Amino acid sequence: MATGTVQLHRVLKAEPAHIYKAFLDAESLAKWLPPYGFTCRVQHLDPRVGGGFKMSFTNFTTAKSHSFGGEYLELLPGEKISYTDKFDDPGLPGVMRTTVSLKAVLCGTELSVVQEGIPAEIPTEMCYLGWQESLLQLANLVEPKIPD
Repeated sequence: MATGTVQLHRVLKAEPAHIYKAFLDAESLAKWLPPYGFTCRVQHLDPRVGGGFKMSFTNFTTAKSHSFGGEYLELLPGEKISYTDKFDDPGLPGVMRTTVSLKAVLCGTELSVVQEGIPAEIPTEMCYLGWQESLLQLANLVEPKIPD
């Protein structure tokens, strides 16, 4: 069965620690991760190696949901997050692996995302588009410096 891979690269005007937190905090994930037109509900989040997560995205227009979950494989604070993803829908088989790399740079953080094993049933360009939208929302969350 053929699978796809997407790779994304961004520089965000935020500290690596803030971006790292946004990937491992349930409320933050629900805010930035779903692509445009979707809402997110995080049912479970245990951000430790061997821990896992479970969430669902719901299409705002149709109210159709899809659930997925996975396991954290590697967590290096402010540097790297690696996890698996598996859809609950048997029509979307296989296990994906996502690796997020963070590197402090002069103006913030260099962010690289690689997602491998995307089910053949999901057009890779649609997955890429979804990630682009999500990363724009991530930037909107982590870049503002709001005083207390």
